[in-house]
Amino acid sequence: MKRTILLGTLMLSLAVGAQVTTEVTTFLLAGPTAVKTPFGIDSVDVQGKKFEEKSLLDGISLLAPATTTFCGQVLPSLENSKSIGVLSFYINNTDFIKGKLNVQGPKNYKLFIDGVEAQPDIKLFPEHHTIAIKYITDAKGKDSIRVTIEADRTIACTTDEHHPFMMHDLTDGKRVRGVSLSADGTYIVVSYQNTERGGNSQWTRELRNVKTGQLLYILSRDIRWMPLSVAYIEEEWEAGRKHLTKVNPKTGERTRFATDVPNGGYVISPTEDYLIITAEEEGPKEDEQVYEVLEMDDRQPGWRKRNYLMRYDIATGLCQRITFGNKGEYLRDISPDGKRILFSTSRSRLEKRPTNVSDFYIMDIKTLAVDTIITAGEFIGSAAFSPDGSKILFSGTPEAFNRIGCQLPADVIPNAVENELFLFDIATKKVTPLTKDFDPSIKNFNWSLADGQIYFSAEDRDYVSIFRLNPTKGTIGKLPLEGDVIYRFDISSHSPTLAWLAYKTMEQASAYVSSFSTPQKSKCLFDGKTALGKAEMGSCQDWNYVNSKGETVYGRLYLPKDFDATKKYPMIVYYYGGCSPTSRTFETFYPPQLWNSLGYIAYIVQPSGATGFGQEWASRHVNTAGHGPAEDIIEGVKKICEEHPYINKDKIGCMGASYGGFMTQYLQTITDIFACAVSHAGISNHTSYWGEGYWGYNYSEISMANSYPWSHKELYVNQSPLFNADKIHTPLLLLHGDSDTNVPVIESLQMFTALKLLGREVALVEVKGENHHILDYAKKEKWIATQMAWFQRWLKDDPSWWEALYPKKNL
Repeated sequence: MKRTILLGTLMLSLAVGAQVTTEVTTFLLAGPTAVKTPFGIDSVDVQGKKFEEKSLLDGISLLAPATTTFCGQVLPSLENSKSIGVLSFYINNTDFIKGKLNVQGPKNYKLFIDGVEAQPDIKLFPEHHTIAIKYITDAKGKDSIRVTIEADRTIACTTDEHHPFMMHDLTDGKRVRGVSLSADGTYIVVSYQNTERGGNSQWTRELRNVKTGQLLYILSRDIRWMPLSVAYIEEEWEAGRKHLTKVNPKTGERTRFATDVPNGGYVISPTEDYLIITAEEEGPKEDEQVYEVLEMDDRQPGWRKRNYLMRYDIATGLCQRITFGNKGEYLRDISPDGKRILFSTSRSRLEKRPTNVSDFYIMDIKTLAVDTIITAGEFIGSAAFSPDGSKILFSGTPEAFNRIGCQLPADVIPNAVENELFLFDIATKKVTPLTKDFDPSIKNFNWSLADGQIYFSAEDRDYVSIFRLNPTKGTIGKLPLEGDVIYRFDISSHSPTLAWLAYKTMEQASAYVSSFSTPQKSKCLFDGKTALGKAEMGSCQDWNYVNSKGETVYGRLYLPKDFDATKKYPMIVYYYGGCSPTSRTFETFYPPQLWNSLGYIAYIVQPSGATGFGQEWASRHVNTAGHGPAEDIIEGVKKICEEHPYINKDKIGCMGASYGGFMTQYLQTITDIFACAVSHAGISNHTSYWGEGYWGYNYSEISMANSYPWSHKELYVNQSPLFNADKIHTPLLLLHGDSDTNVPVIESLQMFTALKLLGREVALVEVKGENHHILDYAKKEKWIATQMAWFQRWLKDDPSWWEALYPKKNL
């Protein structure tokens, strides 16, 4: 039986236009609560105003719990006292509603929508709305109440909190954000973010006993665990000076660990007898009004600053600078015995790809003697010592170490976002590829001191899993852990204990902890299901197809909660941006669960070029400028429509961001299967993007490797949507943060100009002050609403939401 109780019964269809009047007959009731008129010393207040009885309505909170339901016509009142109460109900609208909410009867009342005082004329964007009416009655009052809504459609009103998954279910509520284990695995800190409607966020940190789950403390600030002893460090500031305090989690005992620590990031040595501090010094200054740009990265704020390393001795408090130069030094790791540090420098080499290379050094921390282990290292990422300090574990692309970890033929350039693991022997400088024949793409790794195994997370198609690698045997096995996308993990430095955060495809993130030996027997520290509250969603199923080349293209199909196969549904198609696949992360800027609630089917497709499917598949992102991945998308859309007659093939929209935004524009130049499209921060012109923004040329080193505008015009010009703008006939929405330093807004402006001059259907919406990602709460809310209003306009033939957001101007 359906839980939703329809309270708004259709009373009267008005003759004026298509207006319909819906009467609300059942409410949730909080109160009534006794209230008294204040004693009046004077007849007016300090502003000269007389007391108004309506002001008493401020004396009861909208958050007061409802105690019962009310279905009558006479407002509930008290026998012997004036009283106030709150009547409330919910509206779950999946389309924009414009109308009038009339309250008749009470002499004094206030109307609230989603906690904000409102007027009778209403505009309701699709959402789970809370409607509340605060009222005042006299003792034994006889005030009646009648609530009606006049709109262009019947309104479904309910007192049941269960509702379709909506925008604020995505952004609001309690979310787990971090896990951190003590050295012996006895204690764990779990961090949470709690966001209220409107965007105000509060952070809490719980320190718990791993074995019992007992809550020991609520921490007021971030802490870091000591690497050897069972204690944690808190930073304290006194008169601008930073001190480190060591805290025993069992007793709460506090002792000063380090005094007057210089500013900068710091790492505690494994032996706990010194700190390595990364400090920063200013580079040469320019005239702020007329200045020289030295190279491309000089456009980035702070690029001229340089890091250097210092050693702070815990016993003496002496802090000494241990590196000096003009390139900047970065700490990579400290050997487990504390005797050596691994650090690197980075420098530009613009005449050859890659245009940035790294030198790696090992320093004896006592003598400061240094050995150079790698000079001009290419395509190398993270690095860490082995437990015995004799080797270094590197991550890098398949091109690192002269392609020793590359599966591809010499004439094929691999995707530089695909990552592998390499073992470097310090004595012999021999490099051994560890994951050459392993298709998932490496993300983060940790070499355990407890069991000598390497634990790493990796993109595993559209999942993110944790794997265990035996460095001696070279064997790799996936750990049977809870979750579809493990986006953060931690292991104890001296205990076989693992903690992680993971999303399930249809759930918010949960927090878990387990031992290395029995990873399947995990303990749940926070259940992501609780974060969903009363929100209800549809379903997700894998939908893969075999393309015309005989290859499997992976994807997912999301269906609405009340899916009816006999109906026709519009569909939204989404695909990756950058190179990573569109993972099963629940908390995303592009939420298919929300699209379902608004009446759309969602198809997530993983075209060629995405990482996590193997080196060859990922390499198709390189020097294709969309050709190949686009055909996978088009073929997938056609096949999914053929196999699912409930998809309305004439009402399909597509959307993507960054590279996905480019793909959206590019698709419209080669196909007419989409009824509308949305491009956020999309690249319209490869030639201009290549020289724009902070990372245009860097990204082109990946996507256009060894190809340049003067050498490969077929890629930079012929494959640019701007140079094919005359082929676009699909209504296109261009979205862009006007402070985007990755893909500057000029990329959308160019396409907007072209399509306007061509007389095509195009809209441009900029978000003030936002960069590549729209992070501000209120701006993100309208930004997502803009996307969905565009789809409602073209996939549902209903422009009302769009026109409410962007009214027509007589210009």
